[in-house]
Amino acid sequence: MAQVILKPRKARTFLSRHPWVFDTSIDRVEGEPADGDPVDLIAEKGRFIARGIYNRRSRIRVRLYGWDAAEPLDGAFWRRRLEAALRLRSLLGYDDRRQATRMVYSEGDGLSGLIVDRYGDYLVVQVTALGMARRLSEILPILVELVQPQGILVRTEQAMARSEGIELHPGLHWGQLPAGPLTVLDGELRFQVDLAEGQKTGLYLDQRENRRAAARYLAGRRVLDMFCYSGGFSLAASAWGKARQCLGFDSSPKAIELARVNAQLNALENLSFETGDGFQVLDSLAAGGERFGGVILDPPKFARSRAALDDALRAYHWLNRLAMRVVEPGGILVTCSCSGVVSREDFFYALLGAAQQSGRQVQVLEQRGASPDHPIALGCPESDYLKCFICRVV
Repeated sequence: MAQVILKPRKARTFLSRHPWVFDTSIDRVEGEPADGDPVDLIAEKGRFIARGIYNRRSRIRVRLYGWDAAEPLDGAFWRRRLEAALRLRSLLGYDDRRQATRMVYSEGDGLSGLIVDRYGDYLVVQVTALGMARRLSEILPILVELVQPQGILVRTEQAMARSEGIELHPGLHWGQLPAGPLTVLDGELRFQVDLAEGQKTGLYLDQRENRRAAARYLAGRRVLDMFCYSGGFSLAASAWGKARQCLGFDSSPKAIELARVNAQLNALENLSFETGDGFQVLDSLAAGGERFGGVILDPPKFARSRAALDDALRAYHWLNRLAMRVVEPGGILVTCSCSGVVSREDFFYALLGAAQQSGRQVQVLEQRGASPDHPIALGCPESDYLKCFICRVV
């Protein structure tokens, strides 16, 4: 097997089981591995560190999966990892097929580059690594056996596919598609999902518990839900939090149409959804003197790499500063970041700067993350990507 030799004093990160070996950590490659081939990661004096999959087209030159030199990355290995991921979801009580669940969470489940979400009797597989794309012919039959779905759809993000060299046809890869629109439950709330075209894999599963937590603070309040997508926070605020009124905005007309459908599915009449750019809408509302008892910010990812970190922090600062202008005294601000390169500390200080420049005192009531079907791998801090702060703005 080919070997990837680390530069001196670079092994510590990977001994802690971080799965990403960037090109800057590599001294040399011994052998001639093709993209997608297994390789051994070797430290000084020939010490074995881990086994992974090589991709010279990616800045993540090797993704690591196994730390046992005697364990090959074969079909039995992938089966054990998938079985362990499914056992965890059963332990969490996420067995109800009427609900939507993340069954496999990439680095969090030791399967870097593979995401599997279950929507009722259907699976949506998102691939973000070449090694996983090359092994779908092994992985999909295992999922069919273990989960017994009616159909499996595969999706990729175009930018990620280009950076990884993934050539994969998105769409149905096994079984059949739903006969019509698919409806799943979040608690007792009903959501219609678009498995083929929706953002992420169809629904923001990572915010499940955060929607319920935020709703507890919104009783009787007029709520503004920015970047609302399919209306998850608004529906929760209305149905569970007994909010007086919810107004949602998203830049995507398709998302707004879906949010309106979801409101009708749940017979919620105090919700309205409009198309609009989040920054522009907030600026216009503030200029018009509008005030809300609750404001929810769940923007898309502002940074996909560390090179974009400073720009992302400025965007979070400005967005939250705008939001603080429209929160009434004593109101609730629910603010989120899904940018993995933005640490919890970074986000905290972006909020602090926004509060200082707004002249508002902000009390953080809860600091939350993704739902537990998105487990955090301690060796990979980037798996703790979602930050959700529930705040009171005085």
